[in-house]
Amino acid sequence: MDSNATISTATVAASDAKIPALGFGTARMTGDECQRAVERALEVGYRHIDTAQMYDNERAVGAAVAASEVDRDDVFVVTKVHPDNAAFDDVLESTRASLERLSLSTVDLLLLHAPSKQAPLEETLAAMNDLQNDDRVDHIGVSNFGVDGLEAAREHSETPIVANQVKYHPYHDQDELLEYCVDHEICLTAYSPLAEGVVPGDDRLEAIGEPYGKSAAQVALRWLLQQPAVAAIPKSASHRHIEANADVFDFELSPDELAAVAEVGDSRWDHLAATLGLR
Repeated sequence: MDSNATISTATVAASDAKIPALGFGTARMTGDECQRAVERALEVGYRHIDTAQMYDNERAVGAAVAASEVDRDDVFVVTKVHPDNAAFDDVLESTRASLERLSLSTVDLLLLHAPSKQAPLEETLAAMNDLQNDDRVDHIGVSNFGVDGLEAAREHSETPIVANQVKYHPYHDQDELLEYCVDHEICLTAYSPLAEGVVPGDDRLEAIGEPYGKSAAQVALRWLLQQPAVAAIPKSASHRHIEANADVFDFELSPDELAAVAEVGDSRWDHLAATLGLR
């Protein structure tokens, strides 16, 4: 990713979607805390806001979007169908309820939150496709799917699967999945990109960031964003951290530094870097 990009202009191209590369996650935040955090994120420049039926915070997210001075068309809103709502009629009903809570007529991206035993995948995707046909959803995707599940989703959907949201950070590799996403123009959206607070205390990542005046967290986010097809959705209720996480577009890690970040985990980085054109 070009280091001259900014938080509001950096995007991942995924089939017919352009997904803002740095998003704001809202898991485990609810009520006023969530609304204040999303409002601050939008003020800072985040244009990709992630929520879910499971998070019980769609109403707070919607209130923040409505209160913001940012034009609705400039905000990429993502929500997710609870796996328990994967049957055809439940997808339709629960998504319409999500839209009501969000006070939106359309969401930019609707994901199935995880593989579900409630209904065959083709049934769930057929309902999601119907929501697209009704202009209630712009794009669809999945979350927590491996390569085989992602392949099945692509086969069953009438429209492109534009994203797969999965856990991805320096200690947790997604090499095979990322290669698949790159090959098929799918955005790999990295949740828990700071490893649930482990990254900020890593002295190895701090040392990589020191010449740039950047923290371990900023290094980890930059590492993700320099990989093709990767978006990241860090979350924080702290205004200071919301701002710091956005400040990752004015430096660029060298090939050796990218490799050094990967070495804190178990990635097959040499192979992946060659495949992704990062060496």
